[in-house]
Amino acid sequence: MRRQRLIFSSLGVVFALLLAVGVNLLAERLPPSARLDLTEGRLYTLSPGTRQVLAGLQDPITLRLFYSRRLGAEVPHYGAYAERVRALLREYVAAAGGRLRLELFDPEPFSEVEDRAIALGIQGVPLNESGEQVYFGLAAANLADEERVIPFFQAERERFLEADLTRLIFELSNPEKPALGVMTGLPLNGDPRALMLRQPRLAEPMVVMRQLREAFAVEEVPTDAPLIPAHLRLLMVAHPQGLSEATLYALDQFVMRGGRLILLIDPHSEMQAARPPAMPGAPRDTSSSLDRLLQPWGVEAPKDRVVLDLRGAWRVRAAPGDRVQAVDYIAWFNLQGDSLNREEIATAPLDQVTVASAGVLRPRPGAGVEFVPLLTSSRQSMLADAAEVRGQPQAARLLAGFRADGERHVIAARIRGNLVSAFPDGPPAPPEGAERPAGLPAHLPRSEGPANLVVIHDSDILEDRFWVRVQEFFGQPVATPFSGNGSFIVNLADTLAGSDAMISLRSRGESQRPFEVVEAIRREADARFRQSEQQLTERLQATERRLRELRQGTGGGERNANQTVITPEQRAEIDRAREEIAATRRELRAVQLEMRRDIEALEGWLRALNIGLVPLLVAAAALGMGLWRARRRRAARA
Repeated sequence: MRRQRLIFSSLGVVFALLLAVGVNLLAERLPPSARLDLTEGRLYTLSPGTRQVLAGLQDPITLRLFYSRRLGAEVPHYGAYAERVRALLREYVAAAGGRLRLELFDPEPFSEVEDRAIALGIQGVPLNESGEQVYFGLAAANLADEERVIPFFQAERERFLEADLTRLIFELSNPEKPALGVMTGLPLNGDPRALMLRQPRLAEPMVVMRQLREAFAVEEVPTDAPLIPAHLRLLMVAHPQGLSEATLYALDQFVMRGGRLILLIDPHSEMQAARPPAMPGAPRDTSSSLDRLLQPWGVEAPKDRVVLDLRGAWRVRAAPGDRVQAVDYIAWFNLQGDSLNREEIATAPLDQVTVASAGVLRPRPGAGVEFVPLLTSSRQSMLADAAEVRGQPQAARLLAGFRADGERHVIAARIRGNLVSAFPDGPPAPPEGAERPAGLPAHLPRSEGPANLVVIHDSDILEDRFWVRVQEFFGQPVATPFSGNGSFIVNLADTLAGSDAMISLRSRGESQRPFEVVEAIRREADARFRQSEQQLTERLQATERRLRELRQGTGGGERNANQTVITPEQRAEIDRAREEIAATRRELRAVQLEMRRDIEALEGWLRALNIGLVPLLVAAAALGMGLWRARRRRAARA
């Protein structure tokens, strides 16, 4: 009877193992929708925005993933990342309903596949000193043979993997350059008075405009336009001053109809102040505000206040009468680290953004809009009267009166929500003797669905001197950015130019997660033993230095000053020093071994659990099931 139970239990274990293998094989063949994503952050679950883009595909797109298995074998981190990329691409294919096709390639050295990868623009990276190239990139093409490429999947951009893949597919399904309207009175495209001012360099467009023209079909929109062209879906308005009611109404209705807006206003435009006025001696206002629209849209942007920030403040030349040569000008500062929103795709990859005489933004209480900060000052900041930075500001006086208020002030924000028109009674009456423009669309009292706009309370973010150095190289201008202002503007435009699905994409988590417990043990061990290690190291160095002196015959003071032969006393002292060095080295190794002991013990337990826990659980379940059945049989016989 006991032998029979043993046989049944053994068979139960075998069948349980077969069941586990079968379940895994079945899971591989099931469609992705039948899988369960238990990762933190749901790394393998497509966001609603991605599913919306895939559902809108009209023509098929082919994705070709080039991945060298040698890369994963030599660098395991990339092997795990490649597995995530493959799994996510399979999710894309399953969700696209047959409109996406995935092809996998392993480019061996000097093979036709490698030649094809290079021809498609996939970037090869040397794996070792022999120069062997490995590849990990994606090439995609639509029916019209238009291509988009991710040359190499950088591990640093893993958080943006879904956003990068979705953008690539979106651009292939919408291959034409999106149109971008620009409305501004600033000389972003070059100052037409450059020759008259004898400054020909001012005739050159700003670097940010060159970058925008590479990605968009840029169109100028007059600052007195009574109607925004209907084909424009994205509009950038920079430093608007003196706009008429008709133009304000055109901007309002543009947003109500679903147009995307990048608005740059300024309590004090350093760009405008640095250039001579159109009429010499004429007073001018260097501030801009659009409260007529922003207030009804739920945003407050006071034009009489500027943000001063001590962290990241620029060092500028002091006034002639000051004793110091340079001083921190806290109205001009770099935004870094936690001042950049790492959850937003437009700001997450940036290291630094520079602002100058920037203002503050706040959501209006009860406005009911989504107000997402993009750029924020540090807690070492305060608000000051904008008049203190106008005219001829005194940097030393600003610094002397600086008192941080401990708050973080929003300088740029993304606003999304159902907005109410700033013109509830309809279009304003035209000026006397004028008529309304023909083809004016019907008035909308509120936005058609959620509106999307970005407000930046600083227009100087666009000026070259605050983020890029332009130098001549053999007659050609070469721009070298030291801040990410241009990338910030292009990223914003790129995000807003897409569909609502593209705007909704956010950064995701990473598949490579650190062992937090192991790191905590390492830090504790490091703190516990580092002092002992340092003392032993210092003792070892002192003893070795003493030994060198003894060997040179200089360790005995005046007694050995004229000796060239080592005395028996010196020989004994040398032997003692050697023994002390050996003992110190043994103690140092013991300390270093102790630092690793807890970590290695934990790693051993983790390996044992990973390797043996699942089989043990399966065996325990099988044995439990066998015992339960045996009890049932005995109970039935009784």
